[in-house]
Amino acid sequence: MLPTIEWKDDVIVMIDQRKLPASEIYVSCKTAQEVARAIKTMVIRGAPAIGVAAAMGIAIGMRRSKATGTKQFATEFQKLCDLMAATRPTAVNLFWAIERMKRVFADAAQGGCSVDEIKQRLESDARRIHDEDVESCRTMGAFGAELVPQEARILTHCNAGALATAGYGTALGVVRAAAERGKKVTVLADETRPFLQGARLTAWELVKDGIDTTVITDNMAGSMMRLGQVDLVVVGADRIAANGDVANKIGTYGVAVLAREHGIPFYVAAPLSTIDLDTADGSTIPIEERDSREVTHVGPSRLTPEGVRVRNPAFDVTPARYITAIITERGVVRAPFHESLAALVSGQSAVGSRQ
Repeated sequence: MLPTIEWKDDVIVMIDQRKLPASEIYVSCKTAQEVARAIKTMVIRGAPAIGVAAAMGIAIGMRRSKATGTKQFATEFQKLCDLMAATRPTAVNLFWAIERMKRVFADAAQGGCSVDEIKQRLESDARRIHDEDVESCRTMGAFGAELVPQEARILTHCNAGALATAGYGTALGVVRAAAERGKKVTVLADETRPFLQGARLTAWELVKDGIDTTVITDNMAGSMMRLGQVDLVVVGADRIAANGDVANKIGTYGVAVLAREHGIPFYVAAPLSTIDLDTADGSTIPIEERDSREVTHVGPSRLTPEGVRVRNPAFDVTPARYITAIITERGVVRAPFHESLAALVSGQSAVGSRQ
């Protein structure tokens, strides 16, 4: 399993995803501020992974606190939560992890725990969030593998693998689980402009796993579908609204429209922490706009003329009507999503149900 993020001794260690695949460099974060910077600058990315990183960042920040009284300690805690919340706006897993840490803090404080005891509880839960994410990805992968034919050509967009999680992956977890079951799977990986997560990260992961992978440019997907070279699409998600609208890496919407036109199943794989029942539909999901340099340059080389205007939204929203099913660690749900997702989150849907 790829070491996306780990708590080692007194530091949070994460692989620098900006450097892949050219080099495997690890960044050690000793403070909450360093973890927040790593999230914001894409050292670590992927919705589940940044949720794990935020929880660990808060825990290690509070571990280093010099506060002796719970009031000062609580003030510092809130500042760190605000720091993490300001890093990236779209992925709801980030805010889910922060809220979970807030509940741990409140429960410990209300229970009369000392500052040292609260520190320990925060660290224990941050580590637990990491381990739960790995387990949920493996369970999700097993459910998703059932949807994959014995021989399948799978198209994916962006990177929803081990690098985007604490390990194993969401969309790539489905691919891995299918391969582990002996299914003959090959992958078409959209390069995913402008940050090239597919070309750099998805391809890197799958080549390491020995899974047959071909990188295509984003504008080749429709042609590959028309030529009959895609059997299904599996992508991850950064936020799933209550009605089933899905925010994911920019370009996902186009892939979903193409899949519908060609009669190809379009699956979304994501943990329960990505489902945001407080957001009614995709129209209110905040879409992060990133630095124009990601579009205008590849490394030091400029691609566009000076003075041209640039847009760089990092995500788009795929309407629920284009989604065949959503794969989670509790099973696979289908439309009507406003009913099936609510039941899933409340625990009313049986594990492994095929709604």
